[in-house]
Amino acid sequence: MAGTQGATAQPHPPAQVAPASSSSAPRVNDPLLEAPREEERGWKGLARALDVLAPSVDTSVPLSAGEISKRISSLIAQGRHDDALQAIENRLKQRESNGETGTDVQLLFLKARALSAAGRHNEAIRIYQDMTTYYPELPEPWNNLAAEYIAQDKLDMALEALKMALTADPSYALARNNMGEVQLMLANDAYRKAASEGVQKAAQRAQQTGRILQQ
Repeated sequence: MAGTQGATAQPHPPAQVAPASSSSAPRVNDPLLEAPREEERGWKGLARALDVLAPSVDTSVPLSAGEISKRISSLIAQGRHDDALQAIENRLKQRESNGETGTDVQLLFLKARALSAAGRHNEAIRIYQDMTTYYPELPEPWNNLAAEYIAQDKLDMALEALKMALTADPSYALARNNMGEVQLMLANDAYRKAASEGVQKAAQRAQQTGRILQQ
């Protein structure tokens, strides 16, 4: 589905959903995020890899999957995208060495967020698309996929993705807000085109919607 081009309004970046960040402050220049050594392929190896995020990690008490996700999310929030991706890879290796089966959906979602934050948008889109295929009942991947499409000015595709997010969860306020933004952007494009074709008041409407998008 083709996206619209050449919008003059510069809306705020679309809102992507992000897991809560950790309150623990990472240290700088730690010997961190190294792949677990062969003799430490279990929990302790992963704990060492994540130690930068929590210097007092007790490696005798495994972190929960939720705690690991929060710590990786903290790296993303700090702009340390490469470190976040390395931590994710370490976690995947740890799961493999432990013989864990199934997909860690939260980890997959974090990887897409980290890739997007690092500017690797096409890779992030592929992960979100896979998630919407295999886990269509989750609204968050649909919402973040829409945000990626908005950034590429593929507004029609973004609108469809947001409709799917709201189908999955009709009470998902973030997706509904993003849908409003996309609808305004589409309206702005339509008014500008109508104005170029001589429709009265269309230029005024384009200016009005443009001002709203810039707020």
